[in-house]
Amino acid sequence: MTAGASMPARAARLLARALLIALLAFLIFGPLANLLLWAFAERWYFPGRIPQEFGLTFWGRVFEPRGGAVQSLVTSVWIALLTVVFCLLVAVPAGYALARLKLPWRAFILLLFLLPQAIPNLPIYVNIARMFYEVRLNGTVLGVVLVHASHGLVLAVWIASAAFAAVDMQLEEAARNMGASPLRCFATVTLPLAAPGLIASAIFVFLESLDEFTGTYFVGVPDVTTLPLLMFNASMGGNYQIASITALLLLIPSIGFMLLVERFLKADVLAMVGR
Repeated sequence: MTAGASMPARAARLLARALLIALLAFLIFGPLANLLLWAFAERWYFPGRIPQEFGLTFWGRVFEPRGGAVQSLVTSVWIALLTVVFCLLVAVPAGYALARLKLPWRAFILLLFLLPQAIPNLPIYVNIARMFYEVRLNGTVLGVVLVHASHGLVLAVWIASAAFAAVDMQLEEAARNMGASPLRCFATVTLPLAAPGLIASAIFVFLESLDEFTGTYFVGVPDVTTLPLLMFNASMGGNYQIASITALLLLIPSIGFMLLVERFLKADVLAMVGR
């Protein structure tokens, strides 16, 4: 009786797990499948469940000179690279100081870097746009980079701090005992050992900047057009094929860089975040 009664219960658990996995798969891959359908749809009218005609016409429109996708992609990548450089210039010394020096209010300083994430973005960007207009930074690449860096610094400083904290201080002490100066010790021991974490922080900042829309919209429009802005304009115009193709273009570097993050950002580094 007990074995017979357990079989239906086991089958019910397996069915529940299968349904849960199917639901998660739908939530993850459903939107992506819809993007793929729209990206290759020539005609798709209601009530059709799939496009009535497939083709590559809209891909040609995206990549032709007047489509603006290539120029927008170049602009997006250029802004993201500049944002990474700016954030690392701040995050490397800040992360080292937070990890190695006995700073008062260290936890409070780390929390300060989280403030841009805690405050709603929209009112902040509206006020930034007003201030940037007064100093003529509206519609400039520099203005957009500064806005992107306001969020990128959160990731850069926290991960850099964890990366430096994960470096064994005994290795630095051994280098100092061998006669290395503090600067040489940092350049030849500490920085190379922290490099995987710093690379991961750079990748996170790059992806954050590449996908940023709201800040670019308020500060960069109309002179700076990135790929997310192009996707937004296509969506508002009802051109879902162009918007879907643009979204897929943004998805490619995101997937590639996230694979690199998984390689460089190990559990021992993550364990040091916030310590």
